Amino acid sequence: MKLSRKTKQKEMLSEHVKRIDTFFNAEYLLEEVQKKNQNISIATIYRFLNEEVKKGNLFRYVCEKTFVYSKEKQHCHFKCQKTGEMIHIDIDSLDFLKKKIPGSIMSVQIEVVGICNDCSNKVI
Repeated sequence: MKLSRKTKQKEMLSEHVKRIDTFFNAEYLLEEVQKKNQNISIATIYRFLNEEVKKGNLFRYVCEKTFVYSKEKQHCHFKCQKTGEMIHIDIDSLDFLKKKIPGSIMSVQIEVVGICNDCSNKVI
């Protein structure tokens, strides 16, 4: 197994990620760290993110056909079928899934598609 070295770039990336409290993508992280270090490339960002996902420090999800990263173990949203608007939602408990899964849950991504209240209340 290849050991990962601790570099100044990785330390800088780790510090930035610690301050992020929502979902983010690689391009956002790149923009943020390049404010301090122009030499960091998108390839470095992706290598760092992949390592953090493998270690279990970050979770990777697909949101609107793009990878997003988070420290949260769940990524759930409601998408209105009429407007396409996406609303991120928190699920308080995964107990309903634990009984159905023959193993340990590491992370969850759920997309619920429906018609939002605003659209269902509109008179046509």
